[in-house]
Amino acid sequence: MTVVAVLGVFLVDQINTSVVDSRTQAAVTDATADRVAIVAALNQEPAEQGKAAEGSTAPIEDPLDQALYGIIGTGESGWQKRYQLLVLNPTEPGGSRATGRVLPVDVPADLRAKLQTKRDKSGVLNEPQQVRKRIKFAAGGEPELTLVVGAFVQNGYEVYHFFPLTGEEEMLTTVRQVLVVVGIGLVLLLGAIASLVTRQVVTPVRLARQAAERLASGRLDERLKVRGEDDLARLATSFNEMAANLALKIHQLEELSQVQRQFVSDVSHELRTPLTTVRMAADLLYDAREDFEPMAARSAELMQAQLERFESMLADLLEISRYDAGAATLDLDSTDVRDVVLRAVGDSEALAERHGTRFELRLPSEPCMAEIDSRRVERILRNLLFNAIEHGEGREIVVTVGADRDAAAVAVRDHGVGLKPGEDQMVFDRFWRADPSRARTIGGTGLGLAISREDAMLHGGWLQAWGTPGEGSQFRLTLPRTAGAVLKGSPLSLVPPEVEMRRTWRGHITPVLSPAAGEGVLHAE
Repeated sequence: MTVVAVLGVFLVDQINTSVVDSRTQAAVTDATADRVAIVAALNQEPAEQGKAAEGSTAPIEDPLDQALYGIIGTGESGWQKRYQLLVLNPTEPGGSRATGRVLPVDVPADLRAKLQTKRDKSGVLNEPQQVRKRIKFAAGGEPELTLVVGAFVQNGYEVYHFFPLTGEEEMLTTVRQVLVVVGIGLVLLLGAIASLVTRQVVTPVRLARQAAERLASGRLDERLKVRGEDDLARLATSFNEMAANLALKIHQLEELSQVQRQFVSDVSHELRTPLTTVRMAADLLYDAREDFEPMAARSAELMQAQLERFESMLADLLEISRYDAGAATLDLDSTDVRDVVLRAVGDSEALAERHGTRFELRLPSEPCMAEIDSRRVERILRNLLFNAIEHGEGREIVVTVGADRDAAAVAVRDHGVGLKPGEDQMVFDRFWRADPSRARTIGGTGLGLAISREDAMLHGGWLQAWGTPGEGSQFRLTLPRTAGAVLKGSPLSLVPPEVEMRRTWRGHITPVLSPAAGEGVLHAE
């Protein structure tokens, strides 16, 4: 539409300019010839005027009438020209002459002003000027677009030619109407062509997008219909080949994953039997270690510790294999979260004493009932507490319980080494360690937090971590109070309140120089 509009305006302008210029040139030519005849008549001597009149059938008149008679000619229809002529002599009463309907009052004032300005400045009397005006030639008539050409001639005479542009205006109006109709038709035609091209190009692309969405949703048998041999057909062929290869690779990965899960499960189960036997023998040796030599007694203690770690690893591997196989289930029961926290803290007290760590419990006075699997939630809390003890560097660990109408949350806060940026997500990866060079003091398997997150997700909850180097870390477990409900928020903040308050306080403190003492003091807004 923009292109057609611009092209239409350009064509109308060019046609208008061409028609008006050609008409103006013809008018100026006619006006010049008439002025030459008028000037020649005004310059004739009386004898020459008489001679000119002797050979003519017209009566002998003054030179101006004789000139107009020569310009007009004779005929049944009188005035044979398409234009009107006015010879004006404002200094001599009765000295003006006109043809047709024109009157002295029809002369545009701005044209006379332009002629006067030209004469005053340059002294040239016969330099023509022109304007286009709408002039009403008869009372009750419509104004007509007219080209008026005026010039001064000798003896104070002014010659004005009135060339009507009605025909040209009607022709240009017709041309504009035709261009508008043609432009509308062209826009409709271009719209139809664009629609056809769009349907031929965009429709296959849209089908490919829909097929890609269905393929991404897991429908690996999705394929596109191949029609023709153009680029879109080759695109459909490539898409089908990609879908086939993707389905094959996914199938291979599923088989590999299934083999891996089955292998882990089988190995874990198969190791149970020899581990039980080794465990029985190790228990006998451990119980009788006091009768052994020091080296043998120490070996029995080490074997006992590593067997316990081995059993814990096997249990974690079996639990991970259940999650991978989608076989993990919940044993839900309405439980007070405070009781679960107290049991987990009780199981961790012995380890905390060995590391010189103490717990600070912040429990609500009202029961925090929630539909949870107590065994799994207690395992989550033990993992969080063990992790806080190991990385807390002997400092106090704060355990906070909070609840609202929809959710219950437990936050475990330590004041140890903390977490670097980005580690708050990696900490839940399997076998990930923040510092590989740091020796484990508890003997964990590296799967505790990964299993904890799986347990939280199985409940429909969140397990999130926050940490800053030098300020410790905090893990927050949020669970819905009603099984199957969707969490919208947590009653506890992920960032510890004291850290958030300190950050806010620092952001509103401005150092100001005390004018009295000349020392830097802090002013809080």
